[in-house]
Amino acid sequence: MAATHTGTERPTRPARTATSERAAQRGALASRAPLFRAPAWLDGPMTSAHLVLGSAGLLLAIGLVMVFSASSVKAAIAGQPAWGPGLQQLVFALLGIGAMLVAVRLPVGHVRRYSGVALLVVAFLLVVVLVPGIGSELNGARQWFDLGVVNLQPSELSKLVLALWGAHVIALRERWLTTKSLLVPVLPVFGVLSLLLIREPDFGAVMIHALVVAGLLWAGGIRGRHIGIAAGVVAVLVVVMVQLAPYRLARVTSFLHPFDDPMGDGLQAIRGFYALASGGLTGVGLGNSAMKWNLLPHASSDYIFAIIGEELGFLGCLVVIALYGVLAYAGFRIARRSTDRFIQLASTAITVWLIGQAFINMGYVVGLLPVTGVTLPLISAGGTSLVLTLFIVGLLVRFARAEPAAIEHLRAHRRAHPVGALGRLGRWLVPVPEHAVAPLPTLGRRSAPPADGRGARRTGGRTVARVRDGARAGAGRPDPARRDPARRDPERDPRRDAARSADRGARTASRERVGSVVGEPLRTPRDRPRRPR
Repeated sequence: MAATHTGTERPTRPARTATSERAAQRGALASRAPLFRAPAWLDGPMTSAHLVLGSAGLLLAIGLVMVFSASSVKAAIAGQPAWGPGLQQLVFALLGIGAMLVAVRLPVGHVRRYSGVALLVVAFLLVVVLVPGIGSELNGARQWFDLGVVNLQPSELSKLVLALWGAHVIALRERWLTTKSLLVPVLPVFGVLSLLLIREPDFGAVMIHALVVAGLLWAGGIRGRHIGIAAGVVAVLVVVMVQLAPYRLARVTSFLHPFDDPMGDGLQAIRGFYALASGGLTGVGLGNSAMKWNLLPHASSDYIFAIIGEELGFLGCLVVIALYGVLAYAGFRIARRSTDRFIQLASTAITVWLIGQAFINMGYVVGLLPVTGVTLPLISAGGTSLVLTLFIVGLLVRFARAEPAAIEHLRAHRRAHPVGALGRLGRWLVPVPEHAVAPLPTLGRRSAPPADGRGARRTGGRTVARVRDGARAGAGRPDPARRDPARRDPERDPRRDAARSADRGARTASRERVGSVVGEPLRTPRDRPRRPR
C-alpha cells in the first residue's frame, strides 16, 4: 500500500542545484571583496608608464600656461617682452623633454655603475659653488653657477644623485642588510651634503635631501622605532639651526604670526592669502590676476600656486593636487610591481621627493608651513629644476617599462606590428628593456684565451696564484724534479700521461661544442666578472 503524507510531516528539501551553488560562491566572494575595486584598465601592463606620462604632461602644460600668465606683467613693467619669460620656460621644457628621452634609453646597470662617480662630481660642485667669484650670489645665497645663458644649481643635481646612489648601495647590501649597514653608508653622505648646503645657505634643499633619505630608508625596511628616533633627531637639529640663523627665526615667527609684520617678513604670506581668497571656487579667470602686478614677490616661481588659486580658483588647485596624487600612485605602483630591488628603492625615493616637495610648496602657500623657497615641480619657473624634473620623469618611465608584464607586452606588440622607417626611429628612441632585473656591468672583463690555450701576455691587472700551505714554505727553492728530469717519479708512464692529456682535450672540445649550440660560450677563468664595487 502506498505511503500517504500527513499534514504534520515536513517535506524533504530538494537537492541544491548548480545555479544555487554558484550564487552562494558569488555571495561569499562578494563578502570578502574590497568595498572599492579599481577599474580593469588600471591593471594593464603599461598602466604605470601611461600614468606617469599623463600626469607629468598635464602638470607641465599647466605650468607653462601659468608661467606665461604670472610673469608677463612683471616683464612688461621692466621694459622686456611680455612673452619673454614664458618663451624661456618653453625652451627649457623642450630641453627637458630631450633629457626625458635620454633617460628612457639609459641602461639601469650603467646608472648604478656610475652613481658613485656622479656623487663625487656633485660634492665637488657643491664645494666650488661656495668660492667667491665662481659661485653666483642671489638674495643672500650662493647657490648657482652663472653660465651666461642659464644658471646651474648643483643642489638640484645632488637630490637625484643621492637617490640613485643610495638605492644602488642598499640594493647591493640586500642579502646581508642590517640596520647599521642600512644607515651607515647613506646618513654620513647626507650629513656631508647637508653641511655644504647650509653653507650656501639653502635650508629648503636640505629638507628635500632629507625626504630622499627618508624614502630610501622606508623602502629599505627600516623599523618604526628607528623612524621615530630619526624624526626626533631631525626636529632637534631644525630647532638648533633656526636658533643659530636670525633669518630662519624670522621666517618661523612670520609663519606663526604673519600679520604682526605685514610689510616685512609677513608680506609674502599675506599676499598669498589674499590671492587664494580672491579666487574663490572658480577663480577670477586666466590672466586676470591682480597679485601678479608686482604685489606678490616671486609670483612665477615660489608662489605660483597662489596665482593658480587666484585665476583658476579652488577647482584649479584641486586639479593640480589630484595630478600629483596620480603621479604618486604611479611611482609607488612601479616600486610594487618591479622585480629589480634597485628600481624599487629608486622609484620610492624619487616619488617621495617629488610629492613631498610639491606638498611643502603648497603647504607654505596656504600657511601650514614656514616659507622655504622650495619650488613646485613641473609648474614653477626655473630652468635647472624643470629640466631635472623631466629627466626624473623619464627615469620613472624607464623603470615602468622594466616591469616583467610590460617587457612581455612590448615584445609581443613589436612582433605582431611591423612598422616602417618612422616607426623604427621611434623604437630606437624608446627601446624595449632587455631584462626585468638589469645586471651590473662588470669591471675589466677580459676576452677568452685563444683555442690553443696559450693566451697572450696581459698588459694590465695582476695575476694571483693560489698555492698550498705546504708549498709556501719552499716557494723560494727551485723544484729538483723540474730542474733534473731524471729525479722525477720513475714509475710514471709517458704513454699513460699522453692518453690522459688527450682525454682532457676531448672533454674540453665537447663542452665547447655544447656551449656553442646552446648559445652560451664556455666561461674560462679569465672571463670571470669581478665583484661589483
